[in-house]
Amino acid sequence: MKHLKFKSWNEDLNVSGMRVKKPIRVGDRIQVVYSDDRWNLLRLLRSKAMRIMKVLNAAGLPAIVHGSVARGDVTKESDIDVFIPLNVPSYKVELALEQAGFKIYARMITQATPWHVIKGHIYLDELTIITFPLTRMTKLEREFYRFGGELTLDELKRDIRVPGVDKRLMMIEPRPYGHDEWPIIGREHEVAKILKVSIDIVKERVYVLTRRDEVGRTGVFLKELLLPEESFEEALERIARDKPQVKKKLREAEPV
Repeated sequence: MKHLKFKSWNEDLNVSGMRVKKPIRVGDRIQVVYSDDRWNLLRLLRSKAMRIMKVLNAAGLPAIVHGSVARGDVTKESDIDVFIPLNVPSYKVELALEQAGFKIYARMITQATPWHVIKGHIYLDELTIITFPLTRMTKLEREFYRFGGELTLDELKRDIRVPGVDKRLMMIEPRPYGHDEWPIIGREHEVAKILKVSIDIVKERVYVLTRRDEVGRTGVFLKELLLPEESFEEALERIARDKPQVKKKLREAEPV
């Protein structure tokens, strides 16, 4: 199997050897002017995201795209990150994609820590990922996507770009010529106001990314590829037999 750039909510699980972006702590506002190639790349990635999101929406699985595709600051290493912010049966996601002709490249379950949401990831290729929660999400976990910038299918069709913060902890503000960027450390309350998120998620992301930069990779609690024949739910049951923390998380997600 090829190396994949796996992700979770709390960590950039980069196992492909690509350079991890380091947080920028100080600096001035910078204007970034996009080349024609960069605009063309943005249109290409957004077009692919729309094809996926149309399929999911038609199957009753409303999705968002988040990160650089939503903000506009894409590069050749940019992922297409599509997220379904609902607890849904995994077969519905896989069936919708397969019936539309998408080939599933790999499937993975991740959990940043025993206390975080468990997520399912479907890879259509190394840089195209559909993610959905397998347990209940907290308000903070949902705000993570708004913090990085997110768009609905309708907003994507209208060619909207939104502000958001990248992994360098730089605010990206879309402009007609490209974007403006500036470091958010020390300006957390301003960032929360611009993005319409709680100050808690801003402080959490600053803490996580600066700590990772200071102490190196902090690891991830759960990261496991699914067997070819098993569903996400079956894989969770298998994992829970060996990991009591996962079993406890699944029990917490059961209806009262």
